[in-house]
Amino acid sequence: MSVRLRPLGAILAAAGVMLLGGCASQSISWGGLGGSEPPPAQPAATLLPASIPAADLVGRWGLAAYHNEADRGRTEAAARGQCRNPYTIGRGGSGGVIMHLADQAQPTELSLKGGADGKNYIGPPDEPAPGQRDREIVSFDGRVLITRFVDPEVAGRYGTSVYVRCSAEVSPSRKGAPKAAKKG
Repeated sequence: MSVRLRPLGAILAAAGVMLLGGCASQSISWGGLGGSEPPPAQPAATLLPASIPAADLVGRWGLAAYHNEADRGRTEAAARGQCRNPYTIGRGGSGGVIMHLADQAQPTELSLKGGADGKNYIGPPDEPAPGQRDREIVSFDGRVLITRFVDPEVAGRYGTSVYVRCSAEVSPSRKGAPKAAKKG
Protein backbone atom coordinates (compact mmCIF):
# COMPACT_ATOMS: atom_id res chain seq x y z
CA MET A 1 0.00 0.00 0.00
CA SER A 2 1.29 3.45 -0.80
CA VAL A 3 2.36 5.78 1.97
CA ARG A 4 -0.53 8.12 1.15
CA LEU A 5 -3.24 5.44 1.49
CA ARG A 6 -2.03 3.97 4.80
CA PRO A 7 -3.68 6.62 7.00
CA LEU A 8 -6.95 6.21 5.09
CA GLY A 9 -6.78 2.42 5.49
CA ALA A 10 -6.12 2.78 9.21
CA ILE A 11 -9.13 5.10 9.61
CA LEU A 12 -11.40 2.73 7.70
CA ALA A 13 -10.17 -0.25 9.70
CA ALA A 14 -10.78 1.57 12.98
CA ALA A 15 -14.27 2.60 11.87
CA GLY A 16 -15.06 -0.98 10.89
CA VAL A 17 -13.91 -2.30 14.27
CA MET A 18 -16.09 0.26 16.07
CA LEU A 19 -19.10 -0.65 13.98
CA LEU A 20 -18.64 -4.35 14.63
CA GLY A 21 -18.12 -3.67 18.32
CA GLY A 22 -21.40 -1.74 18.41
CA CYS A 23 -23.24 -4.62 16.78
CA ALA A 24 -21.76 -7.15 19.18
CA SER A 25 -22.98 -5.17 22.16
CA GLN A 26 -26.58 -5.51 20.99
CA SER A 27 -28.27 -8.55 22.46
CA ILE A 28 -30.63 -10.59 20.36
CA SER A 29 -33.77 -11.25 22.34
CA TRP A 30 -35.59 -13.82 20.21
CA GLY A 31 -35.23 -17.39 19.13
CA GLY A 32 -33.22 -18.37 22.15
CA LEU A 33 -30.03 -16.79 20.76
CA GLY A 34 -29.97 -14.10 23.42
CA GLY A 35 -31.51 -16.26 26.08
CA SER A 36 -34.94 -14.66 26.19
CA GLU A 37 -38.17 -15.31 24.33
CA PRO A 38 -39.84 -12.87 21.95
CA PRO A 39 -42.56 -10.70 23.44
CA PRO A 40 -45.94 -12.37 23.16
CA ALA A 41 -48.08 -11.21 20.27
CA GLN A 42 -51.04 -9.05 21.19
CA PRO A 43 -54.14 -11.22 21.10
CA ALA A 44 -56.49 -10.32 18.28
CA ALA A 45 -59.61 -8.63 19.52
CA THR A 46 -62.51 -11.01 19.40
CA LEU A 47 -65.40 -10.03 17.18
CA LEU A 48 -68.64 -10.95 18.89
CA PRO A 49 -71.81 -11.79 16.95
CA ALA A 50 -74.72 -9.39 17.15
CA SER A 51 -78.07 -10.56 18.47
CA ILE A 52 -79.75 -8.96 15.43
CA PRO A 53 -79.28 -10.70 12.06
CA ALA A 54 -78.13 -8.43 9.23
CA ALA A 55 -81.02 -9.69 7.08
CA ASP A 56 -83.47 -8.04 9.52
CA LEU A 57 -82.15 -4.59 8.53
CA VAL A 58 -82.23 -5.06 4.75
CA GLY A 59 -84.97 -3.01 3.12
CA ARG A 60 -86.31 0.48 2.56
CA TRP A 61 -86.46 2.89 5.48
CA GLY A 62 -87.72 6.39 6.17
CA LEU A 63 -84.91 8.24 7.92
CA ALA A 64 -84.82 11.28 10.21
CA ALA A 65 -82.69 12.34 13.19
CA TYR A 66 -83.01 14.22 16.47
CA HIS A 67 -80.69 15.74 19.04
CA ASN A 68 -83.09 16.02 21.97
CA GLU A 69 -84.79 12.93 23.38
CA ALA A 70 -88.03 14.91 23.70
CA ASP A 71 -88.13 15.08 19.87
CA ARG A 72 -88.08 11.31 19.38
CA GLY A 73 -91.83 10.85 18.71
CA ARG A 74 -91.97 13.75 16.27
CA THR A 75 -88.84 12.49 14.53
CA GLU A 76 -90.33 9.00 14.14
CA ALA A 77 -93.35 10.56 12.40
CA ALA A 78 -91.02 12.60 10.18
CA ALA A 79 -89.06 9.45 9.29
CA ARG A 80 -92.30 7.68 8.32
CA GLY A 81 -92.96 10.58 5.95
CA GLN A 82 -89.60 9.99 4.25
CA CYS A 83 -90.73 6.67 2.76
CA ARG A 84 -91.46 8.50 -0.50
CA ASN A 85 -87.69 8.93 -0.74
CA PRO A 86 -86.42 5.94 1.30
CA TYR A 87 -82.95 5.17 2.54
CA THR A 88 -82.14 1.65 1.32
CA ILE A 89 -80.13 -0.73 3.46
CA GLY A 90 -78.82 -3.39 1.09
CA ARG A 91 -77.59 -6.92 1.60
CA GLY A 92 -73.80 -7.17 1.60
CA GLY A 93 -71.86 -9.82 -0.28
CA SER A 94 -70.13 -11.02 2.91
CA GLY A 95 -73.22 -11.24 5.10
CA GLY A 96 -73.28 -7.63 6.25
CA VAL A 97 -75.37 -4.64 5.24
CA ILE A 98 -74.67 -1.88 2.74
CA MET A 99 -74.87 1.49 4.49
CA HIS A 100 -72.95 4.75 4.70
CA LEU A 101 -70.24 5.43 7.24
CA ALA A 102 -70.23 8.93 8.72
CA ASP A 103 -69.02 11.55 6.24
CA GLN A 104 -68.74 9.02 3.40
CA ALA A 105 -70.52 9.61 0.08
CA GLN A 106 -70.34 5.99 -1.05
CA PRO A 107 -72.06 3.21 0.89
CA THR A 108 -69.93 0.29 1.98
CA GLU A 109 -70.50 -3.13 3.50
CA LEU A 110 -70.73 -2.97 7.27
CA SER A 111 -71.16 -5.75 9.80
CA LEU A 112 -73.55 -6.18 12.67
CA LYS A 113 -71.47 -7.04 15.69
CA GLY A 114 -71.90 -7.48 19.38
CA GLY A 115 -69.95 -5.60 21.99
CA ALA A 116 -68.58 -6.88 25.27
CA ASP A 117 -71.07 -4.45 26.83
CA GLY A 118 -73.97 -6.55 25.49
CA LYS A 119 -75.01 -3.93 22.93
CA ASN A 120 -75.23 -4.31 19.14
CA TYR A 121 -73.27 -2.18 16.69
CA ILE A 122 -73.08 -1.55 12.94
CA GLY A 123 -69.63 -0.79 11.61
CA PRO A 124 -66.56 -1.86 9.66
CA PRO A 125 -66.16 -5.64 9.82
CA ASP A 126 -62.48 -5.63 10.78
CA GLU A 127 -62.89 -3.53 13.92
CA PRO A 128 -64.11 -4.88 17.27
CA ALA A 129 -67.13 -3.15 18.76
CA PRO A 130 -67.52 -0.50 19.84
CA GLY A 131 -65.17 1.14 17.35
CA GLN A 132 -64.95 4.87 16.68
CA ARG A 133 -66.61 4.42 13.26
CA ASP A 134 -69.46 2.24 14.61
CA ARG A 135 -73.00 3.23 15.36
CA GLU A 136 -74.73 1.70 18.36
CA ILE A 137 -78.15 0.15 17.84
CA VAL A 138 -80.06 1.90 20.61
CA SER A 139 -83.27 -0.02 19.90
CA PHE A 140 -84.82 -2.19 17.22
CA ASP A 141 -88.27 -3.77 17.18
CA GLY A 142 -88.40 -4.91 13.55
CA ARG A 143 -90.29 -1.79 12.49
CA VAL A 144 -88.26 1.06 14.02
CA LEU A 145 -84.44 1.10 14.21
CA ILE A 146 -82.73 3.76 16.32
CA THR A 147 -78.96 4.24 16.07
CA ARG A 148 -76.37 6.64 17.44
CA PHE A 149 -72.74 7.03 16.35
CA VAL A 150 -70.16 5.98 18.94
CA ASP A 151 -67.78 8.88 18.23
CA PRO A 152 -69.13 11.80 20.32
CA GLU A 153 -68.09 14.40 17.74
CA VAL A 154 -69.88 12.55 14.92
CA ALA A 155 -72.90 11.86 17.15
CA GLY A 156 -73.05 15.58 17.92
CA ARG A 157 -73.27 16.40 14.22
CA TYR A 158 -75.64 13.63 13.10
CA GLY A 159 -77.75 13.19 16.21
CA THR A 160 -79.71 10.01 16.90
CA SER A 161 -81.01 8.39 13.70
CA VAL A 162 -84.52 7.00 13.50
CA TYR A 163 -85.24 4.52 10.70
CA VAL A 164 -88.88 3.54 10.13
CA ARG A 165 -89.49 0.54 7.86
CA CYS A 166 -91.43 1.56 4.78
CA SER A 167 -94.55 -0.45 4.05
CA ALA A 168 -95.00 -2.32 0.78
CA GLU A 169 -97.70 0.19 -0.26
CA VAL A 170 -95.18 2.96 -0.86
CA SER A 171 -92.89 1.90 -3.65
CA PRO A 172 -90.72 4.11 -5.87
CA SER A 173 -92.84 3.22 -8.93
CA ARG A 174 -96.03 4.43 -7.20
CA LYS A 175 -94.75 7.80 -5.99
CA GLY A 176 -97.64 10.20 -6.06
CA ALA A 177 -99.97 7.68 -7.66
CA PRO A 178 -103.41 7.41 -6.06
CA LYS A 179 -104.21 4.17 -4.32
CA ALA A 180 -106.57 1.86 -6.14
CA ALA A 181 -110.11 1.85 -4.76
CA LYS A 182 -111.22 -1.33 -3.10
CA LYS A 183 -113.90 -3.25 -4.92
CA GLY A 184 -116.60 -4.46 -2.78
